[in-house]
Amino acid sequence: MEIADAIEEYFHYLLSERNLAVKTVMDYKEDLDIFLKTMAFEGRVIASTEDLTPHDPSDFILLQGQTGLSAATLARRLSAVQGFYLFLSKEKMVDFQIQKPESPRLPKRLPSVLNNEEVEALLEAPRMDNESGVRDRAMLETMYASGLRVSELCALKLESVDAVNRLLTIRHGKGNKQRSVPISSFALEYLSDYINGPRKKNPGAKTSYVFLNRQGKPVSRVYFFKQVKKYALDAGIEPERVSPHTLRHCFATHLLENGAELRAVQEMLGHAHLSTTQIYTHVSSKRVMSVYDSIFDKKE
Repeated sequence: MEIADAIEEYFHYLLSERNLAVKTVMDYKEDLDIFLKTMAFEGRVIASTEDLTPHDPSDFILLQGQTGLSAATLARRLSAVQGFYLFLSKEKMVDFQIQKPESPRLPKRLPSVLNNEEVEALLEAPRMDNESGVRDRAMLETMYASGLRVSELCALKLESVDAVNRLLTIRHGKGNKQRSVPISSFALEYLSDYINGPRKKNPGAKTSYVFLNRQGKPVSRVYFFKQVKKYALDAGIEPERVSPHTLRHCFATHLLENGAELRAVQEMLGHAHLSTTQIYTHVSSKRVMSVYDSIFDKKE
C-alpha cells in the first residue's frame, strides 16, 4: 500500500474510532511528515508500507534527539510514529509485529570510556623492544582506530588489510555480515611494522591470520583480555575500568564527541540497527567535519 494511503486510513481511524480532536490529528500529521522527511534525508525513502521496518520509530527518535528538541516534543513525535506503526500492525498492513516500546532513554554517561590522555597512555604501554610488545601495540592501535570487536580483531586476516586505501574488511563480523572500516595511517604504521617485522619470524607466518601467538596460532580473546588489563595497570589506569571492548567504546565516543554522524558510526561499528548505537549519542554535542583523521591520525 502507498504510504500516503496508509496514513490517510490512520487519520480516519484516529478521527472516527479514537475520537481525537482535529487539531491533535493535524499535529500527528505534521509529526509523520517530519518522520518521512527525516528518514528520506538519511537515505530511507519510504514510498509504501513495504519500505517500513519495526526499527524505524527508534531510529527516528534517536536522530531527532540530536537536534536539541525538548523532551515533550520528542515524546509527541515518538507517540505519533509508534501509534501509526501499531495501527499498521493491527490492520495487517505490514508483515511484522510491533509492540509499543518505551521511549528511548539516553544514558547519563557511558561506562568505561577513557579520556584522550588515558587512551594514549594505554596504547603506549606495550614495550616495543620485544616481539609480543610490537604485536600488542599493533592490536591496541588497530582496535582503537577502527572500533573492531575483539573477536573481529583476533580473526583479522592479511587479505582483509588494504594498506593503500586504509581500509579493513571485516568478513566474519557479528551476524556474518561484511563491512569495511577505515584505519588511520598512524595505526596502519604500527600494524605494518608488526606484519613486516615480528610476524615474518613467527612459526605461523604462512597462515592468513594477522595476529599470532608464539606457537603460530591466532591470538585468543582471553589472552588479549588479560594483556589489556596488564597494560591498563602499567598505564596507571584501574584495570576494572578497562577491557578490550573499552577501546571500541572509546572509538565511537570520541568520534561522536567531535561531530561524526551517528549513521557513519553505526556503519563502522557494524550495528544492524541505529538504536543499538544510541548508547553513544549523549556525547555527540559538537558538529564538525573531517573528524576521523583529526582524531586518529596523530603526529608522527
